[in-house]
Amino acid sequence: MRLHVSSKRSPESLSESFGGMPLENQRLMSLDVIRGLDMFWIIGGEAIVKGLAKVFPGKVAETCVLQLEHVPWEGLHFYDVIWPLFMFIVGVAMRLSLNKRRSMGVGNQTLYVHAFKRAAILFFLGMAAQGNLLAFDLSMLHPCYSVLHGIAAGYLIATIVMVSLRPLWQAIVSAGFLISYWALLMLIPVPGFGRGILTPEGNAAAYIDRLVLGRFHYGLNTWFLSYLGFASSVLLGALAGELLLCRRSAWKKITGLFLAGTGLLLLGLIWSLWFPIIKLMWTSSYVLVTAGISFLLMGLFYTIVDVLQWRKWAFGFAVIGMNSLAVYMATMLFNFRHIGNIFVGSLLTRVGNWDGFLEASAGFTVVWLILYWMYRTKSFVRL
Repeated sequence: MRLHVSSKRSPESLSESFGGMPLENQRLMSLDVIRGLDMFWIIGGEAIVKGLAKVFPGKVAETCVLQLEHVPWEGLHFYDVIWPLFMFIVGVAMRLSLNKRRSMGVGNQTLYVHAFKRAAILFFLGMAAQGNLLAFDLSMLHPCYSVLHGIAAGYLIATIVMVSLRPLWQAIVSAGFLISYWALLMLIPVPGFGRGILTPEGNAAAYIDRLVLGRFHYGLNTWFLSYLGFASSVLLGALAGELLLCRRSAWKKITGLFLAGTGLLLLGLIWSLWFPIIKLMWTSSYVLVTAGISFLLMGLFYTIVDVLQWRKWAFGFAVIGMNSLAVYMATMLFNFRHIGNIFVGSLLTRVGNWDGFLEASAGFTVVWLILYWMYRTKSFVRL
């Protein structure tokens, strides 16, 4: 990991682009915005909405709070889309980056080496963020219990596929991954349970994880067989990136994004009748449904931010999205609410039901101001 300081665009010029002034050769700003919106829910949005639900109780508030909780096993809530959406965004960014690097003459071997290094760093950071690595206690270590672990695996496999194959074959391989994952879950016999069992204890993916990890196995998330699903989520994002790079008109790209999103969503919902949507297993139907939603969101944000140039509202999210890795690690390792309470702590006992909202908003504001300073100084953490 390195601190990459970009001099290609000043903060002032980026602010101008958010004012609606088109700039030549500007980056795909909708990608920064959707990445920032995705990260917003992780770094403070969830707590802010739950704070507001406390202020305005009722059925609407209860529904919102429920959607900000993960489904225990089968099904899908809003919060279950956050991680796969980020995987999809990784895929879009990879496609754009690969195109740029190849135009600079970077060879396949260099791309492979970079991907392996980046995946290893992400895996290490994942252990630090969620795997208790910094506890320096082997009995507490969970090497495979992190969002970054899933991203690392999906990124590495997707890179190998993208560098080696053309887009059509990438789509075919992605479909093959999803079908193979389904077949493995249906065919691998789990001692004491049998084949085709999709319960938390009896599924084949968890069985393989227990065999590989032994005493380091932890939680209900599945990993090694689920790599096929992780890679597919990233590859589907890469295919969206391929569409955005093509020489078609902007409106044809938008149509393609919406058609692909609708098709994947319907296909995933149909498949879920036989192969349930289970986030913790990253099932194939879950991949398709969340990819469909991601395509639709990408189409919507691309339309609003890059085509129609309605950007002023999105500036705050772009600031987050341009330093997503830095803010994720920071919020995993530090409690910014404690810093926010330096400023609002004495008010919390005086504002009644607004206390949760005030505390969450103060913590988020601290995080965002740090990100804004990084943005103003052009300090972007990259791998």
